[in-house]
Amino acid sequence: MGENRTTIIKPKTGWFDVNLQEVIQYRDLIFMFVKRSFASQYKQTILGPLWFIINPLLTTVIFTIVFGNIAGISTEGVPQFLFFMAGNTAWLYFSTCLTAISNTFIGNAEIFGKVYFPRLTMPIATSIFSLISFGIQFVMMIGFIIYFMAIGENVQPNVYMLLTPILIIQLGALGLGFGIIISSLTTKYRDLTILVGFCVQLWMYITPVVFPLSAIPEKYRVLIMLNPISPIVENFRHAFLGSGSIEWGYWIISIITTII
Repeated sequence: MGENRTTIIKPKTGWFDVNLQEVIQYRDLIFMFVKRSFASQYKQTILGPLWFIINPLLTTVIFTIVFGNIAGISTEGVPQFLFFMAGNTAWLYFSTCLTAISNTFIGNAEIFGKVYFPRLTMPIATSIFSLISFGIQFVMMIGFIIYFMAIGENVQPNVYMLLTPILIIQLGALGLGFGIIISSLTTKYRDLTILVGFCVQLWMYITPVVFPLSAIPEKYRVLIMLNPISPIVENFRHAFLGSGSIEWGYWIISIITTII
C-alpha cells in the first residue's frame, strides 16, 4: 500500500522566504501563462503580432519628430531615429514588465482564490512574455543600425555589446521587483492602479530615453543617474551606437538597487 501524504500550505512570513525550487517545478505553468498572455493580448486583432513592431516603430517616429525636430534635442551626432529607438527599446521592456506585473494580483484574483500554485509564476511569465516583445524590437533595432552604418552614418557599435545580456536581465529584474511591490500594495490601495500609468510615464522623462546625459546640467546629473534605469539605458545606447559613455559607478549602484 502506498503511503498517505499530506501537503500543508502555509503563508510566507519571512522577507527571504521564497522557494525558488518550487517555482522551477511549476515551469510548465509559467510557459502556459506566457501562451495565455500572447493569445489574450492579440485576440480579435487584425494585425496581431505585428503590433510588436508597429508600436515601438510609431513611438520612435513620434519621438524623432517631437524631441528631435521640434524640440531640437541633441543626439550627440548619432542619427536621431537610432538614438530614440535604442533608448525606447530598452525602456519599453522595463515599462511593459512593470505595468503588466503591477496588475497581477488584482487581475488574477479569481485564479488565485481557486487553486494553489507559486504566486511568482505569474509575474515571471509576464516578464518572459515582455522579453519576447523586446527580442523582436531588438532585432529590428539591429537591422536599422546595420542600415545606417551601410549609408555611412556616425554609428559606432563596440565591444560593450557583450554586456547586453546583463543589461537585459537587470531590466527584467527591476520590472519584476517594482511590479511585485506595486501589485502587493494595490490589493489594499486600489488607487495605485490608476497612478501606475502616470508614474511610469513620468519616470520615463527622468530617464535618458529622449535626451542624452550630456544635455543635463552638471548639478542635476547625479539625480538623473541615481535613477536605477538611467545607467542601463545609457550603457545600452553607448554599446550599440557609441554615444555617451559607460557609467560604471552609477551602474554598480543600479545593480545594488536591483538586488535589494
